[in-house]
Amino acid sequence: MSEVLPPLAIFCGAGALPIEAARAAQARGRRVFLVGFSGSAEREIEAFDHIWVKLGEVGKFLKAFQEREIVELAMLGAINRPEFSDLKLDWGAVQRAPGIARALRGGDDNLLRAIGRLFEAEGFRFVGLSEFAPELLAPAGPLAGPAPDAEAQADIDLGARLLASLSPFDVGQGAVVARGRVLAVEAAEGTDAMLARVAELRKSRRIRLDGRVGVFVKAAKRGQDFRFDLPTVGSRTLQAAERAGLAGVAVAAGQTVVAEREALIAAAQRAKLFVVGFAP
Repeated sequence: MSEVLPPLAIFCGAGALPIEAARAAQARGRRVFLVGFSGSAEREIEAFDHIWVKLGEVGKFLKAFQEREIVELAMLGAINRPEFSDLKLDWGAVQRAPGIARALRGGDDNLLRAIGRLFEAEGFRFVGLSEFAPELLAPAGPLAGPAPDAEAQADIDLGARLLASLSPFDVGQGAVVARGRVLAVEAAEGTDAMLARVAELRKSRRIRLDGRVGVFVKAAKRGQDFRFDLPTVGSRTLQAAERAGLAGVAVAAGQTVVAEREALIAAAQRAKLFVVGFAP
């Protein structure tokens, strides 16, 4: 007899990743239920069993979980971080208000871990992509384009060491390195804004580099809980890297989500950028 997999609820933020993950879980025989955050999640979630909620409507989705006998949860896609004072709490959230307020203190890792603890205290279990859709994670080795040359490989190694050293500070998951020089580190602005900053610095000649040179390096923080916050790249990342004049993108294999893989590979081939997975 084949194993009967438990139903899975996916909290959906922005982007195509929650939809891709839901399809992958379904292909493995899982029944999925999508919780779309209004103003963040894509309308495509409506092709699945779903519910729309606003941040703070905890009681609403807990009731839906109970009706569907859901215990396993996943969280995917970007959600704008709220302030506690901005939340409109329903009764379910009011009952958990002290824990929610504590969760909103500190960096993003603290927030996500605290949310996980709140749900686990009530008997739920968060699962990561590696458990229900591992094919969405980056493999080791080349994904698209030419292999990085020796100069680009040295930049990848430097970027990986830099991100590892920044891990204790809960900063970002990405950096741009060119010819042994760190051009940018991702912080609260996110990947796209960081790459746009590099593009502007090169355009204004504050960074004097000619031709396609430099690498965007993406990796998880040390000790990061992969159930909640995996680094993600997609076709938009490739387009932003192209505008920044970079030679390629390097991501930590097994720890980075490659969203919309076919579109990403097509974008890399069009721009003649490499995409490679490196051992973290």
